[in-house]
Amino acid sequence: MPQSVLESEQTSKRKQDHIDLAFLSQTLERDERFFYEPFLAAHPDESSIPLSSVAGKTLRLPLWVSSMTGGTEKAGTINHNLAKACGEFGMGLGLGSCRIILKDNTYFEDFNVRHLMGHDLPLFANLGIAQIEELLSEGRTDLVTELVKKLEADGLIVHVNPLQEWLQPEGDHIRHNPIETIKRLMDKTDCKIIVKEVGQGFGPRSFMELLQLPVEAVEFGAHGGTNFATLELHRQESGVMEQLSPLTNIGHSAAEMVAYANEALERLGDKAQCKTLIASGGIKNFLDGYYLIRKSNTNAVYAQASAFLKHATGSYEALRQYCELQKKGLMTCYQYLSVK
Repeated sequence: MPQSVLESEQTSKRKQDHIDLAFLSQTLERDERFFYEPFLAAHPDESSIPLSSVAGKTLRLPLWVSSMTGGTEKAGTINHNLAKACGEFGMGLGLGSCRIILKDNTYFEDFNVRHLMGHDLPLFANLGIAQIEELLSEGRTDLVTELVKKLEADGLIVHVNPLQEWLQPEGDHIRHNPIETIKRLMDKTDCKIIVKEVGQGFGPRSFMELLQLPVEAVEFGAHGGTNFATLELHRQESGVMEQLSPLTNIGHSAAEMVAYANEALERLGDKAQCKTLIASGGIKNFLDGYYLIRKSNTNAVYAQASAFLKHATGSYEALRQYCELQKKGLMTCYQYLSVK
């Protein structure tokens, strides 16, 4: 078939599609967070997305794969798929809780992913604040250093989850102020530290304290994503859920927390030692992430957990396609959108 005839048929098909789909494509909602400027740029390419960094390593996408599963049957598949995607697309990775391999290497290969993502991207191990308390009391913070070393990680994420532990039937009892525990850990080890909350976020006073610590980044874990307090109540009898469920509604959104961080950084000035934020919690797509990054007055990337988890449990191709579309969305954002 001559090229001109083929092109004519393709054009005809496209125009018919436009007619058939027009009534299904009426825009009823409008995202009012952005100015759309279509006259000021050509179509984007990969250079449209500026490089960003976490812990001194460069990201090609401003995206952090937030800590997820650890010690489950599918953990190996999930972690290996995620690490491979990070290597291909230039993202950072926070592993799920590494407690299960802290003193026993039985499941080490489930977490052994550095070779899949390369050494140029940030990879962080992960332990809970309760485990850090325990290691400090035992005088075994050397295990933190060993964990980071054997994973070839860049440092450790300390997740702070008092509400989850408080509502979990078998939860650990947190005995000390987490800020003080983090300070003690940093005195005992030279590992790079990222601090995160896991589902409620935290208020401005906590931000003021955290940003004065020489941590590599603070991750929000804001209210609006997976609510681990709710998750723990669902594991219990209905009467417990009914009585304690109001606690699951407390917290702070990621947008609120960007504002808290901006205010804290302005007030602290030179006293602020941490100037990298990982915005997470309730981020449903690249538009949410882009908005939070652009609203931040400091170095920031955004993170997702459940969205990656959904695509990481099976074949790598499904995850790869998800990442490719997120990349395309971000290219569009940086080329055409400014934040109001």
